[in-house]
Amino acid sequence: MPARTGTAHVVTTTRKYKDQVYRTHLLRRSFREGGTVKNETLGNLSHLPEALVDLIRRALQGETFVPLAQAFEVASSRAHGHVQAVALALQRLGLAALIASKPCRERDLVLAMVAARIVSPHTKLATTRWWHTTTLAADFGVSEASEDDLYAAMDWLLSRQGAIQKKLATRHLQAGSLVLYDLTSSYFEGTTCPLAKLGYSRDRKRGTLQVNYGLLTDVRGCPVAVSVHEGNTADSQTFLPELQRLRTEFGIERMVMVGDRGMISQPAIEAMRASQGIDWITALKSVSIRALVEQGQLQMGLFDHRNLLEISSPDYPGERLVACRNPELAKLRAHKREELLLATEQNLAKIKVRVAAGKLSGQDKIGVSVGQVINQYKVAKHFALNIGAHAFTFERKPDSIAAEAALDGLYIIRTSVTTAQMDAAECVRNYKALANVERAFRSLKTIDLKVRPIHHRTADRVRAHIFLCMLAYYVEWHMREAWRELMFADEEQQAKATRDPVAPAKRSKAALTKASHHTLDDNTPAHSFSTLMAELATIVRNTCRTPHAGPDAPTFEVLTTPNPKQRRALELLQQIQL
Repeated sequence: MPARTGTAHVVTTTRKYKDQVYRTHLLRRSFREGGTVKNETLGNLSHLPEALVDLIRRALQGETFVPLAQAFEVASSRAHGHVQAVALALQRLGLAALIASKPCRERDLVLAMVAARIVSPHTKLATTRWWHTTTLAADFGVSEASEDDLYAAMDWLLSRQGAIQKKLATRHLQAGSLVLYDLTSSYFEGTTCPLAKLGYSRDRKRGTLQVNYGLLTDVRGCPVAVSVHEGNTADSQTFLPELQRLRTEFGIERMVMVGDRGMISQPAIEAMRASQGIDWITALKSVSIRALVEQGQLQMGLFDHRNLLEISSPDYPGERLVACRNPELAKLRAHKREELLLATEQNLAKIKVRVAAGKLSGQDKIGVSVGQVINQYKVAKHFALNIGAHAFTFERKPDSIAAEAALDGLYIIRTSVTTAQMDAAECVRNYKALANVERAFRSLKTIDLKVRPIHHRTADRVRAHIFLCMLAYYVEWHMREAWRELMFADEEQQAKATRDPVAPAKRSKAALTKASHHTLDDNTPAHSFSTLMAELATIVRNTCRTPHAGPDAPTFEVLTTPNPKQRRALELLQQIQL
């Protein structure tokens, strides 16, 4: 019998029996006998793991295998996925062309700083250290950049702020658009910047220097422009300059400005009324609401069977007043007021005990002690005080408390927009859209981008820093919108246009399910923006080379294969549209 020396190979067969699929792996040899090719089974490999069977198959086909450590070593590993996500968003948004039409070194540095602010915000010096731990420095071409290079790029960016914001306004604001505007503040590190002033601190950092900045957005909360002001600038003083900029710099002749009751003052309304094409939506202050009720122009009984009604008043000629009453808000305010009254009574009671014990006497001294606590919780108007040389008593004013309680849950929207342009319910919804600007401030200040603390010493550097943060939020805003299905965010945004504008906002059933179960429909984890970025960061770029090679030896890169969630996140960013 001739020797059988044919080539061995692995044959896999598949058969289905009673809805079960069976795979058989056989080691076979082909040989020729009398001019005929025949096959011989040498063994059954079906009991081996699939990976080992594949290894045997490839070895028989001529591949050579060596231990992994002998094939190559990982010279470096850098986080890549989150950088890739931000770079993809920058590309889809055309941010490079938005910043400068022609490529230049400064543009590369600004784009890198915007990306770094989204991925992991640091000071400029720390950024030049940190971004080498990721692929950001290499991919954005800024590996050799120093802290001074970043400062120079910030100065260059500030000189282009007007042109960039004009492009953003062209993108997102059209004639007749609603424009949201609000002002916030951030505390300061240091004392040398001329913008740093003592003022009303929205960070509740009393006694610290701060800087104010106002944000213009479209009705969705997408940022368009930012302005920086001294820390003691009043809200209303910043409004008219922003209005003027919209008309002169951005070329928007018709618009509807939306601002809160402290922002759109009466002088601002008079200025808008004198200008053609500008309407506004704001709200009345509590003292003005009380005057309407006391004059009988608004009767509380009208809210017995509805929560919204439209009225007019000779005090507001040519304007519409949309009165709203929210019972849930009324309960909340009543509860809060009672807490504040009780806290004030406790402080006053301590003074009363000291006076009764003879530890505090004299009308002046008692008055000073009372003055230090009486309005700590802004309820001094609800207490009657009786201060003597050796006695102190206090009591609540029931009439004052009742008068304020009657207006609990009541607010009035004030607008010049005609009924033909916008019905009453839509006016309320558009005023409440100011929450989108407040959401932007939260992200800028605390959650992700961390505009504070501010360490810069010159006014222009502070302005450039805040503008850089605004550009970062512009990119992040679009990323959040693209990732709604992967995050805890409510995906049913269209429902906002039809729901009761006065009743407390409610999330959709799907969003509530995500929040309670912490999972998506496919039972995978739901994410916040930061945790999704952290998961993407596990996509790593490994730089490899042959073992024991010198520093000049050639290298190659191996990228982590994205998991399904990471792949979906990157696919959604590809769908960003302007």
